[in-house]
Amino acid sequence: MQNFGEQYIPICASGYRASDEFHALIQLADMNPMMERRAFLALSLPAMAAPFALAAPTPPAEPLTADAALAKLKLGNMRFVASKPIHPHQGSARRIKLSAGQHPFAAILSCADSRVPPELLFDEGLGDLFVVRIAGNVVDDAIIGSLEYGAHHLEIPLLVVLGHASCGAVTAAVNGGEVEDHVKSLIAAIHPAVEKARPMSGDLTANAISVNVEQSVDLLARSTPTLAARIAEHKLKVVGAIYDLATGKVTWLKPAIIS
Repeated sequence: MQNFGEQYIPICASGYRASDEFHALIQLADMNPMMERRAFLALSLPAMAAPFALAAPTPPAEPLTADAALAKLKLGNMRFVASKPIHPHQGSARRIKLSAGQHPFAAILSCADSRVPPELLFDEGLGDLFVVRIAGNVVDDAIIGSLEYGAHHLEIPLLVVLGHASCGAVTAAVNGGEVEDHVKSLIAAIHPAVEKARPMSGDLTANAISVNVEQSVDLLARSTPTLAARIAEHKLKVVGAIYDLATGKVTWLKPAIIS
């Protein structure tokens, strides 16, 4: 180990320094002293081993558990918020590897809003996330079918429903009034969440955004036969979260995981 000021930086036998991913994790640990040791170790050990990749081939990585996948997303968002992204898995080698198949570690159902790109706000790269986007992050048969494919065929262990602050679709549902064309179907899907949020104290739109995420989580968790069965078999967990447009922070709803 070499000491650079307050940080200890691993040096492998060949003289290569550890990967940028490991240094990013060290910085995050410094900024977040409450980070669980198990989550840090689970994500940092592969990064520490990266310098040795040129010396000997490594076996395929074991699939992440749902909890490890969630921890990985949280760390990625922490890097994004801190403006310290590592932009993983974006080179030509990654593209070539993915041409043989995909193995994303998490599925994300998010709003179609251009300000909410999951790969960026979780600091992930090509092939890391299975992303399905629709205005208002609502659930219909096509959405469920897409997520069933990810859960069953790709064996993704974690599904995130990601809403965001100032969601235009939810705001339109709160404001009411006439909407045109096929937008009506989106508003109709969000309307039950708005009505459920009306008696709540606080800002109606903000509450409706949260309830809308919870509604989508519940619909997915109860979807039969595929998603509900995989949840019952402990092969899938569903999480709700809200993204803040200004801060970049993802807040995870309670209960954090529905299983």
